[in-house]
Amino acid sequence: MGAGAVNARILATLEQCSYSVLTKSDDLDQVYRLRYACYRAEKSNPKNDLGLMSDAFDESANCVHVAVEKDGAFLAAVRLHLVSELNVTSPTLEVFPEVLEADKAGPTMLDPTRFVVHPEARKERLLLHFAALRIPVLAAMFYDVDIVLAPVRSEHTAFYLRYLGSDVFASPRQYPGLKKPVGLLTASAKKVRDKVLGQNPYFGPIDSLPQSDIRFPSLRGVYAPSPHAVIEAA
Repeated sequence: MGAGAVNARILATLEQCSYSVLTKSDDLDQVYRLRYACYRAEKSNPKNDLGLMSDAFDESANCVHVAVEKDGAFLAAVRLHLVSELNVTSPTLEVFPEVLEADKAGPTMLDPTRFVVHPEARKERLLLHFAALRIPVLAAMFYDVDIVLAPVRSEHTAFYLRYLGSDVFASPRQYPGLKKPVGLLTASAKKVRDKVLGQNPYFGPIDSLPQSDIRFPSLRGVYAPSPHAVIEAA
């Protein structure tokens, strides 16, 4: 499939979907069930009677949950942690603490985890994984982060290198709650932004599709952006 056809399918997907920043417990339970179904489909997490997948990181103050919604149902979701001098809580930094040690200047970071797309939705022609990947790209722009982390399995590495300008930082190791090891990629958000959006403009804001916007919370008092950044509360 050519690039033009892929772009057309991604835009068609975005026309049919919208984004929700989740705060209500009922909505979060839907996402926890979605996570469980997705990871169980790949046999990546252990079974449990509740059919939910969540952990203490879901409750941290610097955490933002975003879902992709279609026809009233959540079909994809990503969990974000915003790391700065005010709060360094991050599931990926627990596994790869050397990321912080590698830069003594204390850069701001975005840690996107629990990237899931409903198993049944994958059978449709909707390119929901691209719709979900827009979440960390837009979050990196909104919060003006320095570094975007990408904890991924080995088979997903090539995708991140190609589309998101990531570099390999560390080889796979065991990750809490998952059966399969996860490696770490990183991207210097501000350095790769123009190239990523130039090659893949659908990752950025789309004026003709207002439903593709995401109303991120400011996280004032919890996250300290780069000094020159200006964040407006949604």
